Amino acid sequence: MTATVGSKLVLRASKVTKRFGGLVAVREVDFEIPEGAIVSLIGPNGAGKTTFFNVIAGLMDPSGGFVEFRGRRMIARPIRTFLEPVIWLLPAALLFALAAIVANRGSSQEVIAGFLLLAIFALGAMLLAAIVRPPWYNGLLRRLGIFRSARPNDMVVAGVGRTFQNIRLFPNMTAMENVLVGMHTKLKSTPVDAFFSTNKQRREEITAAAHVEELLELVGLPGRAPELAKNLPYGDQRRLELARALGSEPVLLLLDEPTAGMNPRETTQMTELISRLPQELGLSILLIEHDMRVVMGISDRITVLDHGERIAEGPPDVIRRDPKVIEAYLGTPAA
Repeated sequence: MTATVGSKLVLRASKVTKRFGGLVAVREVDFEIPEGAIVSLIGPNGAGKTTFFNVIAGLMDPSGGFVEFRGRRMIARPIRTFLEPVIWLLPAALLFALAAIVANRGSSQEVIAGFLLLAIFALGAMLLAAIVRPPWYNGLLRRLGIFRSARPNDMVVAGVGRTFQNIRLFPNMTAMENVLVGMHTKLKSTPVDAFFSTNKQRREEITAAAHVEELLELVGLPGRAPELAKNLPYGDQRRLELARALGSEPVLLLLDEPTAGMNPRETTQMTELISRLPQELGLSILLIEHDMRVVMGISDRITVLDHGERIAEGPPDVIRRDPKVIEAYLGTPAA
């Protein structure tokens, strides 16, 4: 390994459980990712890897346990969420009450109508805030002891990027446009800046385009920015998806079978690229991959799941010889 693995944790999962009715897909899994490490999550089909992966990414809430990212609890079961509707309704209720008071005092119809319009606006603004969850709204929830798990977009803003097992590019957009989509959380220009084409917006657009070119070169796609994603070969589409994930400047990169469907040459190139990322970009990587040559070749540590439970964890040499891992993949020898 070329990267230096730190002792500080980027992500820590504790007793994570996910149930679907009576089916327990993940059962009390403890999991850690140190800074600068490439950690792989493996297991036979149906082991719970994708479910656990999706919990970490914010795609589903756990049934138990929690996930901390950079020391902050991000994923857990909701707490006191029954109080949240009170936040939505309280400003509007106060304004309606004021409207009733001024009406009883004989104020003009214009004043009363003004309070009613303000109440409707306040209700709409609070409902919009509940959807968007800006920082002030999340801070208010924390002060009231209300907890909701981070959503996928919250995890991206916090510093988690990911790719998908099945390629999810925008096929009719260029390579540059696809990567720019991944960069949107880092761009500061507003719709007003874009409408008036302000100096701020133009400078940011030039800077973003230059950064896209750097990312495309990093993943092995120099000069391909103007090409439509659907016109790229399969292996290059995989590289483009990786570049898009890197566009959000993640601290932790989640890779879901990044070499799936690749030929041996493409697999080797992608493996070499992934192994360079912790050193060159200073990020950590969580990898799900079925190709054991890839996993054993680049992982600092491997965690093995089977039937939703962690059965082994350690460096590649230890996992390769672990009897429980061999049994999970190959079964128990006949008596």
